[in-house]
Amino acid sequence: MFGHDRMRMPSAEEALAGRDTPMQISGIHHVNDRDIASPVPEGFDEIVLGLGCFWGAERLFWELPGVWTTAVGYAGGYTPNPTYDETCTGKTGHAEVVRVVFNPAEISLAELLKVFWEAHDPTQGMRQGNDIGNEYRSIILVRNEHQRDIARKSLEEYGQALQQVGKGEITTQIASLEAFYYAEEYHQQYLSKNPMGYCGLKGTGVSCPI
Repeated sequence: MFGHDRMRMPSAEEALAGRDTPMQISGIHHVNDRDIASPVPEGFDEIVLGLGCFWGAERLFWELPGVWTTAVGYAGGYTPNPTYDETCTGKTGHAEVVRVVFNPAEISLAELLKVFWEAHDPTQGMRQGNDIGNEYRSIILVRNEHQRDIARKSLEEYGQALQQVGKGEITTQIASLEAFYYAEEYHQQYLSKNPMGYCGLKGTGVSCPI
């Protein structure tokens, strides 16, 4: 269980087996009292983003006007219904992610991605700063081709901005969202429950054009 190199992705055969039972959570957002597990409201949209430790990442998005609700979880890997401890072994293949449900009439996906790019360093591969492992990789998980096109365009534009100041190549993965697994209750809106808790987010200082 602990022999896997967390700086690389496991294969499906190496991944932990997981379980059929979903994580049991209250489903109530600690900040706005909305249901974080309900279907996306009509006229709204969702995107799933990984940019390092999900505690600080979630707070970043729940504070934005136009965001309906947020939740943290695991996605992008193989193991069904993983636990936090399993994800931290690097053998689920999942990243720590934030599910963001938003009103596109108030905030666009491009604007959300601007916040995403500027809040972390997307050139670090399987880590963010001192947080090391494939669960901390930069990832955008899209629901459809329209979102994929917007994500690719923003990646290209931010990549050019980084190159202009001598930064490295972006390693962010853009992939289809296959499944989102909710993290344990204590992780949901963690920095609302623990205002002095850890937040490892640190951007490059380079602005993202949109």
